[in-house]
Amino acid sequence: MEHNTIVAAALGLLEGLTEFIPVSSTGHVLLAGHFLGFDSPGRAFEVLIQFGAILAILGVYAGKLWRIFSSAPHDPRARRFIAAVLLAFLPAVVIGVLAHKVIKEVLFETPVLIASMLILGGVVLLFVDRMVKHPRYHAAEDIPIGTAIAIGFIQCLAMIPGVSRSGATIVGALLLGADKRSAAEFSFFLSMPTMLGAFVYDLYKNRDILDAAAAGNILVGFVCAFIAAVIVVRWLLNYVSAHGYALFAWWRIVVGAVVLLALQAGW
Repeated sequence: MEHNTIVAAALGLLEGLTEFIPVSSTGHVLLAGHFLGFDSPGRAFEVLIQFGAILAILGVYAGKLWRIFSSAPHDPRARRFIAAVLLAFLPAVVIGVLAHKVIKEVLFETPVLIASMLILGGVVLLFVDRMVKHPRYHAAEDIPIGTAIAIGFIQCLAMIPGVSRSGATIVGALLLGADKRSAAEFSFFLSMPTMLGAFVYDLYKNRDILDAAAAGNILVGFVCAFIAAVIVVRWLLNYVSAHGYALFAWWRIVVGAVVLLALQAGW
């Protein structure tokens, strides 16, 4: 039990550190759990600790969220942005519910697939980051509803662990005209309903198999994820504005390659 608690804390930190950067937090947590021998009933831990990251982004963006919602009654730009985020979230709702069983019982249990998606996603991110672009949108609030919905469909690729929810939304936003900072920030806003929806649905689906030990591990992971995510969110926008996404792309490629070699060696 003590070993599982320590591992849960480490996985929570890993979740918080990687949730909002385009490297696939779920992929990292699943792979780390695989090599550390962490037992997660129904793979609920990997999803439910994301609630810590949800609270982190809500806390960091509380002021901005208040301004958006309080101005919505008389500000068309604010109303359009709220609608854009909610509509972009809908594809994930439909696909997540329909494919939940396959995602949890097949995709989450295939380390080779996760590692391969890390590498492939890293190559795509590196290519998109280096493209010569002339962005049309320099603020997340300026992204049109139609573009936001398209980003929402692209986000659904992240149902495959290793793809990365933030990575998919950021790449989609970059390809559809957002600059690097607004792509990351739109990914932040879209993460709020997406992750909250995944948390509520997974909690409902696993309500009968979560015992006290599992709940305790989830609580430890949640707290650690919250602390780490607050740090990352405050740092990320300034970093990508100045340096882009190449660091994260290379990280994905290296981690994916190391994992494939480890799996090949029988670990």
